Amino acid sequence: MSDLIHSLYAIHDAFQKEISGIASSTDAETVRVKYLGKKGELTGVLRMMGSLTPEERPIIGQHANDIRAKMEAELETCLRKLQADEQRKQLISQTIDVTLPASPVAMGSRHPLYKAIDEICEVFLGLGYSIAEGPEVEYDLYNFEKLRLPPGHPARDTQDTFYITDNILLRTQTSPVQVRVMEKQKPPIKIVCPGKVYRSDALDSTHSPIFHQFEGLVVDKGVTMGDLVGSLQLFARKLFGENTKIRLRPHHFPFTEPSCEVDLTCWSCKGKGCRVCKGEGYVEVLGAGMVHPEVLSGCGIDPEVYSGFAFGIGVERTAMGRFGIDDIRNLYENDVRFLKQFK
Repeated sequence: MSDLIHSLYAIHDAFQKEISGIASSTDAETVRVKYLGKKGELTGVLRMMGSLTPEERPIIGQHANDIRAKMEAELETCLRKLQADEQRKQLISQTIDVTLPASPVAMGSRHPLYKAIDEICEVFLGLGYSIAEGPEVEYDLYNFEKLRLPPGHPARDTQDTFYITDNILLRTQTSPVQVRVMEKQKPPIKIVCPGKVYRSDALDSTHSPIFHQFEGLVVDKGVTMGDLVGSLQLFARKLFGENTKIRLRPHHFPFTEPSCEVDLTCWSCKGKGCRVCKGEGYVEVLGAGMVHPEVLSGCGIDPEVYSGFAFGIGVERTAMGRFGIDDIRNLYENDVRFLKQFK
């Protein structure tokens, strides 16, 4: 029995020497397993109790429990110290010098296309218009039929339009928004409809399969072509300067009658003639006209009482002129060097 007691205290002494030299919580766990684990040295001594008499076993058991309790307490104290040291070292290593200058934050800016949309919106909002929006995935009914584009019309060609099903497509214009508004709202109506549109165009310096339109609609009693001309002249002057002029050329649009294409004084040469305007002094920017009576009646509006005008502005063409951009592809390539110019 005395040999077992001596062995227990010898194990305790060896344990104390080892924990006094450990440097991390990982080392502490290794020591714990070595002395207190299921196959540890203390457990090995306790297995020898089977050779003791019934009177000796309680005595050895008491010594063993006392030594185990001391070792566990000493190990816990050691672990707390190690964890405190590790935490202190971590805090020191991760200290932030708040007096150092902050890392620069790269600030983005509005894309030139949306800068152009914002500027156009500002002009028309100042004239009392409101902004209307609609779905980009549209029904054939709203994109074509209600705008006097019946089945078989060239605009419905799959070479020009992205069809999803026979009756659903990616809108080719924002005009369906006008139709939806006229169905739900009775005159007076005064709205603008900015948004993305899609046509199956090959990408080049002036064309893109995805582009933006900004359309406007006014419906009320006594609306005339003169009101349309005055509104577009104001738009041109606000965006391109007080000396900008507009020029109307007769054209055909199924949903307006009469219809016209509208040119602005060339922003590059100021009307003198250059490569941008092909020597004409004017650049085509939008189409417009008086809303066709059949479009009004198809939306439940009496054309004998009300009249209206509509216009559609090419945002890309406007942005190119507004900011001096000569290739439409620059607007879509996301080249940061290009976009930084518009901060």
